[in-house]
Formats: sequence, structure tokens, C-alpha cells
Amino acid sequence: MGRKKFRGGRKGGFNRAPRGDGPAPYRSYNEIDKENEKLEKYYNTIIPLDDAERSEFWDALKRELPNSFRFCGSKGHALAVKRLLETRYAPEIVKIERHDGEPVEAPRPVPWYPDQLAYSMNTPKHVIRKFPPFAAFQKFLVSETSVGNISRQEVVSMIPPLLMDVEPGMTVLDLCAAPGSKAAQLLEMIHSGEEARIRNFKQTLGETNSQGAEEDVDLSVDAGDDGRATGLLIANDADYKRSHMLVHQLKRLSSPNMLVTNHDATLYPAIKLPRNPNQPDRGQYLRFDRILADVPCSGDGTLRKNVNLWKDWQPGNALGLHLTQVRILVRALQMLKVGGRVVYSTCSMNPVENEAVVVSAIERCGGPDKIEIIDCKDRLQGLKRSPGMHQWQIMDRSGRIWNSWEEVQQHVLTTGGQVPGKLLETMFPRPDTSDCSGLPLDRCMRVYAHQQDTGGFFITVLEKKDDFKAKPETKVRTPNNTTSTNATDQAEVEAKLEVEEVKAALGVPTDILPTVGAKRTLDDEEDEIKPEIKKPKTVTLPSEKSEAQPEAPAENEHASVESKTGEETKPEAEAAPKSNGQADRKVKPSDGNYEEPFKYLPPDHPVIQDIQRFYKISPRFPADRFMVRNATGEPAKAIYYTSALLRDILTENEGRGVKFVHGGVKMFMKQDAPSAEVCRWRIQSEGMPIIEGYVGPERVVRLTNKETFHKLLKEMFPKFIDDDWKKLNEIGERAKEIGMGCCVLVVEPDGSDPDFSERMVLPLWKSFHSLNLMLPKEDRSAMLLRVFNDTSPVINQSLKESAKKEAEAASADPESKDEILEDAAAIDEANGENGASEQPGGAKDEDEIMGEADAA
Repeated sequence: MGRKKFRGGRKGGFNRAPRGDGPAPYRSYNEIDKENEKLEKYYNTIIPLDDAERSEFWDALKRELPNSFRFCGSKGHALAVKRLLETRYAPEIVKIERHDGEPVEAPRPVPWYPDQLAYSMNTPKHVIRKFPPFAAFQKFLVSETSVGNISRQEVVSMIPPLLMDVEPGMTVLDLCAAPGSKAAQLLEMIHSGEEARIRNFKQTLGETNSQGAEEDVDLSVDAGDDGRATGLLIANDADYKRSHMLVHQLKRLSSPNMLVTNHDATLYPAIKLPRNPNQPDRGQYLRFDRILADVPCSGDGTLRKNVNLWKDWQPGNALGLHLTQVRILVRALQMLKVGGRVVYSTCSMNPVENEAVVVSAIERCGGPDKIEIIDCKDRLQGLKRSPGMHQWQIMDRSGRIWNSWEEVQQHVLTTGGQVPGKLLETMFPRPDTSDCSGLPLDRCMRVYAHQQDTGGFFITVLEKKDDFKAKPETKVRTPNNTTSTNATDQAEVEAKLEVEEVKAALGVPTDILPTVGAKRTLDDEEDEIKPEIKKPKTVTLPSEKSEAQPEAPAENEHASVESKTGEETKPEAEAAPKSNGQADRKVKPSDGNYEEPFKYLPPDHPVIQDIQRFYKISPRFPADRFMVRNATGEPAKAIYYTSALLRDILTENEGRGVKFVHGGVKMFMKQDAPSAEVCRWRIQSEGMPIIEGYVGPERVVRLTNKETFHKLLKEMFPKFIDDDWKKLNEIGERAKEIGMGCCVLVVEPDGSDPDFSERMVLPLWKSFHSLNLMLPKEDRSAMLLRVFNDTSPVINQSLKESAKKEAEAASADPESKDEILEDAAAIDEANGENGASEQPGGAKDEDEIMGEADAA
């Protein structure tokens, strides 16, 4: 059968209007039918609203969701970027008059968000497209989002991290983290006050040249390690592609305290720590201070954003996810320190996924004596919310509503039938005879769309009061006359899961990890990736089996747990393939995904010592935290830097089957050097804030003039020969004297210009004939727009120079011609690096922007 031909190629053919029986044409938001009989019947039954409020509830769900965003990074930097919105863009937006004479609203701050760093805007899209002030603001939003200063995030999605009470120095786990907006909030909290603590530490050493905005920071919190943050965030997602989306989102924050993993959250593996020297025979596993379980859910709280849910919503969607959600929450509580907190959240309004999950998890974890629901009614003043439900009903797949499990049982007895599809006892409110019947579920938090023009959300904060041994999952009850294959398969799955949960509790390797459901709808409007279709599970190779973290057993159980752990870990090493005399080669894991290993460099490695000598790095900077991502363990292209805790985790868990996807900050990149005296490793911009305070003054250039900074940003590869240095104002003479190679540009404004007031540290590369700011093109453009309100293109002097040299070569003598063409080719190669892109969406990373070839 021949291939079909479409005029206009792959794009043109599918973009034409449909004819005959072709696909239905695109329908706008308002054209989609926003009705669903079962959905409306169910929520009209269970949500206690009067007639007027019920009308507001459904009207809100049928309106388009407002756009929202928040300012990211350190508090001082976020406030500086926010000031531009308030002073440059908002005054122009409010001058717009619509065709109906009504003024246009500027973005409004979310009143309950700390420091009003979150904003919401409900201006219609046709207004945004029509008026130039909005076009300028949109360009600002896109620019700052691309460099990580703004996160476009749904308002209700911002709530869970704010209720976690994360403090610097804490260990935090985000179990279902993709796409990464909440994880970014958590990472910012871990680094909160870090700049102030580092400044304070420098001042104690007599280094008074550091400056920055005053912050209300407790300098005693996380004050070790020279003021650097010592906490940890592990961001996890079960889907491999989505875990890489996490990397792309979180890399913008340049944190050496962040790891990304790729595991099923229901049986998240143990994270091993170095043994305590005082108890060398006893293994140690990481316990978390805070865990976020923003679990996969049916997502009916996102009806405003995902309008297809109006036609796709079925009660079975939530019923099928209930068990997975309980398992995730139980696993989270197991990994928590005593006194630690788990925040459980969904973007669903269904109690099957909310209150029923909370009750079931607390029941399995020892009841209210072990786990407490924390009252958060006094938190986030100004946030309108409703209390959790004590009583609720369940709708089965057919649309029938059930009041209790007893009613379901009575139905089965009187009709001789089966339990309605997917209904479980744990989905219903507990009877008075249960220890968990009196749980204060009103402390749970429900946010509805009509309360403050948002999406719907559910949040609960749980605190672990004591260690516990989790009870096995309750068996799914099936009628005696059930002989279907499905029932048999279900029983086998449950039996297998029970075995794996016992192994998890003992801290021994788990086998096949159960994967049920899909992560909830993405938070960020910019991320429109559809959920992946689940792949069939494959048996994990012995060398890749992960060890599940033990619950904290009682003191008298430690010895038995440790001995079992030791017995199970030995076969892992022995299961490695025997050598057949051939060279080692990479073996892809059974899931088809391969990640390069993390290999730490010794402090006396020749490359590290060369870097230390060239940059005159202070001995106070730790030299034992540099690592590379390759199997040889030798620096090839990039050298990364991590915190001490990350180093311990990555080294202790090597070969244990823990799937680490990303960790560390890219600190140094290999660079062609013009001579042997010049270090071949330049400092990467994302690592610059970490190391700049330890670089010797010999490699530092200080800039104070706004126009000098403008020139460096505007021109790539500006010429630096003869008297060109005079054009660089206050840095010209210093740049002329400093040796070739990478140096640190410290931008220290005098504070007289509010648009040019932030201290910055950036990498600068000096070659024979040019002085180049080593920044990705999008970073340059964002800074030009932010500081100078300049939207004109960046000037690439090397492109002009290359064309000029080729023209000269056409009329030169043969010997000179060869030299000129070599120079032009070198410049073209540098420009080819500038145009390359490895990041999603075409964003250029700094490692693609090499300095001008030294021959130029």
C-alpha cells in the first residue's frame, strides 16, 4: 500500500481546514460544552453549598482560569524583578481602555502569598494580543521565565510548599515533583537567607567588600559551612521523561543541594548514608524533615484549565487511583523523621482521593497516636478555604451514589451480585467503632474555584509523632462467586505488593515496583506535555534493584534488620556479570534509560590543583566536592560541584540501584586556551555565585558603570586591541593588565539607579584580541531588557570579523591567505557553538558559548 501524499509536507497538509469526514475543527474555550451529568450530580450531592453559592461554584468552574505567576530566586532578587512590573509595566497597562470603555486591570498580587511575590491576571487573551503595553509585558514575562526569574504557576499550586514550614538545613523530598514548580519553591526555601549568611561570614573574616540588601534573616540558622546552605531537596518522578523536565526546570536555580531521581513513589528506595563511626556495624539511612506528596489524581479541580475533563470525567477515574495514593502517603510517612511533616495534596475535589486517603494512611501507620493532622487555619491569612469533610458519599462507575460500606455489603447480600466496580471499604468514612472515626478531618483544607477565582485543590499537613510499623494493606474483598481472571490477577498483584512492602519495611531490595495511575495534570501553562502511556513493567536486573528504606524499628529490632539488610546486599554485588575478557561497556538498564555515573575527584587531582593555582582559590573553599559525569572518572568536558551531603549520598549509593538523574551545579567547563599558562577550565555562570568569594583578586575585574555593563552585554566578542581598552571605561585598564583566560566580573552598582542596583558576578573571558562576557544569549537578552529596557538584537562582532577576513583572503598572497582563513574558520567554529542547542525548547546553555578563538 503506497504512502499517502499531503500537499505542503507534514505541516501544511495537517493544517488545512478539514473536508468531508475529516477531524472536527478547533473549538475555542467558550465553544466547548461544559456539562457533565454525573459530575454535577456527584458534587451537588457531597459539597455542602446553599443554592446561591452552588451557582457561583459552577459558574466559576466554567470560566477561563486567570493567568498567574510568581517571582523566583532569593528574596532580594525576586523583589528587584517584581519592582519592574510595578514601575515599568503596570502603569502602562492601566492606561489601556477597552472598546467598551472599561479600563484594563494590571496583574494583581495574590494577597496571601508571602511578600506579595505571586500575581494573578484575568485579562482576556484578545486584549493581551491587541495592545502594545501588554505585548511588552508579555515579552518581559517570557524573557524572565526563560532565565528562571519568573515561574508561571497556577495560584493554588503554590499553597502546599508554603504549609511545609521548610527551614534552611532541612532534608526535603518531593515524591511526585514534575513539572517542578513546587520543587522550585522548596529549593528557594532551603536557600533562604543564604546570601545574608555568606555576607555575614565574610565580614567576620574582615572581607567588607560584599554588599547586598538587608534581609530579616536569622543568621544562626544553617550557619555552618561558611554560610552556604547545607540542606537537601530530592525531587522525584516516576516517569523518566518527566524527571528530565524536572532537571530543565530546576537547573535554572543553580543549586548544589538538589538531586533528581526517577522512582515509583509507592516504594521509594532507601537513601544510604555513611555509617556512624560510633556505631560502625549499623547502617544509616536518610530520614526527611519534610516530604511533599502531591500525588497523581483525577484532576477535576483543573476543569477550568483542562476543559476536556467536562466530557472525559468519570467516577472511575478517582476510584482507580485511591490505592496508589494511599501507598504513596504511607511510604512518605515511613521515610519521615519523628517530628517531621508530610504535606499531602491533590488537584481533585473528590473525597475518595482526599479525606479517604488521609484516613486510610493514618490507619495503616498506627492511628492518631502516631500521626497527627495539623490545624492550618491560621496560616496564609487571606486565603479563603473550606474545612475537610467528616462524612461523604461515593459514586461508583455506573453513577450510583453509596452512603457507606455497609450499604454496599447489604446490596451484595440481598442481590447475590458483586461489589460495584472498584469500590473499596477504605474509600468510605469510618464507622464509630474504628480508632480513626474521630480524626479531625476538618483540619484538612479544601480550596474551591469560586472562593478566589482559582482552580480546586486539597491540602493536608500531617506530623509524625512516633515511629511505627505500617500495617499490611487491607485485602480487597471479592464475592465468593467471583471466578474471573481479573479477580485472580488482582489477588496476585496484592500478594506481590504485600511481599514488597515487607521488604521495604526491612530496608532490603525491592523487586518489581507497582506502577498505577499517571501524574496529575501539569501545573505550568508553559508545559503542555501529555501524560505518557504506561509501558509494560519489566523485571528489574539484580544489579539495578533498589533498596527500600527501613522504617525505624524499635531498639531491640535494629540488629535483625541490619543483618537482613547485609544479607540482601551481598547478592547484588555477586550478581554482576562475570568478566569475559572484553573491555567494559555500557549496559542499558531494563527500562531502556541510561544515566552517566557520578564520580568524585580527589582534592589532589592535577586538574583541580591547576584550577586552584590559576584562580588563586582560597583553601577555605572545599576541594573534595567536585565530580564528573562519566564512567572513567576523569574530567572531560564539565566539572560539577555539590554540597557535602549530596557527595555522601551519591558515593554511598553507587551501584545500589538508586536512579539518580541529576545532581550538582556545573562549575567548570573545558575551554581551548591560547597558551599553556592559561587554565583550560573556565568558570560556568551558574557556579559563579558559589565560588566567586574564594577567587583571588588577581582574577577579579570590578565594574560600577551602567554604560560599561551595557556595552559588554550588547556586544559579543568586542575587539580588544590597540586603544580599544579605553572604550571600556573603568574596567579598561584592569582588563588590559589581567592575564588571558577566564576571570570574575563583579558588577557593583553604586545604588543611585534603581534599575541598576543588584550586585552580580559573571564570567569574563579574555583572549588575544577580545574580551567576552560568557553568558548564554537568552541571559544577555533578559539582562538587557531588565536593566536597560533594551529589546534590540545582540551584536556579534565575531560574525562581522569572520566575513571581513574571508573578504581579505580573496585578495591576499597565498601565505597570508592561509593564516587569514584559519582565523576565519576558528571564529566560525565559535559561532557554531553559539548556535548549537542541547536544552529542550531550543534554549542555549552557557557551555555552548565558547570564547573567541585565540587566533582571531
